[in-house]
Amino acid sequence: EETGDVPGDHSEPIDVQMGSMEEENGRQLGEVELQCGICMKWFTADTFGIDTSTCLPFMTNYVFHCNVCHHSGNTYFLRKQANLKEMCLTALDIIPFIDKYWECMTTRQRPGKVTWPNNIVKTMSKERDVFLVKEHPDPGSKDSEEDYPKFGLLDQVLTYFCTKSGLAPGGPGKGRGAKRKQQDSGSQGTTKRTRSDPLFAAQRLPPHGYPLEHPFNKDGYRYILAEPDPHAPDPEKLELDCWAGKPIPGDLYRACLYERVLLALHDRAPQLKISDDRLTVTGEKGYSMVRASHGVRKGCWYFEITIDDMPPETASRLGWSQPLGNLQAPLGYDKFSYSWRSKKGTRFHQSIGKHYSEGYGQGDVLGFFIELPEDTETARSLPDTYKDKALIKFKSYLYFEEKDFVDKAEKGLKPVGTSKMIFYKNGVSQGVAFEDLFEGLYFPAISLYKSCTVSVNFGPNFKYAPKDIKYQPMSDMGWGAVIEHTLADILYHVETDVDGRHSPPWEP
Repeated sequence: EETGDVPGDHSEPIDVQMGSMEEENGRQLGEVELQCGICMKWFTADTFGIDTSTCLPFMTNYVFHCNVCHHSGNTYFLRKQANLKEMCLTALDIIPFIDKYWECMTTRQRPGKVTWPNNIVKTMSKERDVFLVKEHPDPGSKDSEEDYPKFGLLDQVLTYFCTKSGLAPGGPGKGRGAKRKQQDSGSQGTTKRTRSDPLFAAQRLPPHGYPLEHPFNKDGYRYILAEPDPHAPDPEKLELDCWAGKPIPGDLYRACLYERVLLALHDRAPQLKISDDRLTVTGEKGYSMVRASHGVRKGCWYFEITIDDMPPETASRLGWSQPLGNLQAPLGYDKFSYSWRSKKGTRFHQSIGKHYSEGYGQGDVLGFFIELPEDTETARSLPDTYKDKALIKFKSYLYFEEKDFVDKAEKGLKPVGTSKMIFYKNGVSQGVAFEDLFEGLYFPAISLYKSCTVSVNFGPNFKYAPKDIKYQPMSDMGWGAVIEHTLADILYHVETDVDGRHSPPWEP
């Protein structure tokens, strides 16, 4: 016996398309039925002549697009690999049923060891968001200890697995119906894609928008978190099973962007300690640096830093850095960064310190302004799509891997006029710190010496908002970067579709 996703009451009037079961006599219990992952209508497999020899009624481990929704005008059907959690959810008499119908339930190879039922018990014991587990009999009960553990479904109402609204109120947000819930609640803000979404295989991200375990930018390589590109020509290719043992094409993915400007978890020295809200950082031992998650290439921008704790033997250098600035060095160490030091107020660039202002310390609020011209090549360019870069997998997430060519980038640096940096201390301008900056993309940056702690405020509300300059808060780059990257991805797909061109690699 088996149970699974049961549709809710489709009582709303909807458009009927060819083969849709809305125009038939309703659904038939026991028949193999497929739900389109786009329009969410149900179809019998026989309607399109799909081979159902390895299919089960109520199965959910597939991707199906009807002939109306698929871009080719034909139906698309792909079996997905189900894990043990999904298999246990489908079957009632779990181990005998899975043993009998293994090939119908998953594309995974049948295990050869006779110990595989133990994995079933481990899976159901671990997945507490789906299964209820009772490991031992109640005190005083006459039940035998050998009959335990016992399992049940956390949600006994099976219709909730696939209702018209996608999930029951307050449901866990999983299952094929989660796609419809996202569509219905699209006006309520940004929604998260789920692992079981048939079109998007992206992992769920923590609340702050970045995996807790991730590769760091170091040793000449930089890593950009990737997510499936929903606008790729063939989104069904996103199923990772299709690329087992093969390089995954980069054009199926795009850079994953978070709409808030925060301190980057990956673009920092690993020894720095970042707070949970990604707005506070504490140093460790020698100078090391962290950059913000978003950078600017043109216009006038501003952000603030508050010195939370600065013991006598500690120091900081704060300012702006390009992506290739050395993370294991003080800000201002190389050609790619500019900084303002706490001790004596010295300004640094290319490791050369010059007198600038008085120093700053604990309790001070510092402002950082940058002006970049609008007519440079960098200003006119859209951001890199990274689609020509290699994709690597790390802890269940995919990342674009980009090689750093520091020497070549240094030789190509050129100063541009009408560019400058101005720093502020408690609302008072300290004057122009740097002029004729090197052309490039600039990120807010913090470098700390020993256990100094600072907090950053990217806006839009500042404690000491400058009144002598026009600027945009760095927080505006959150959605600004989303727009820029979206345009870059669109152009990439158009160029590829028209004449097969791809984004040129950074290194010829």
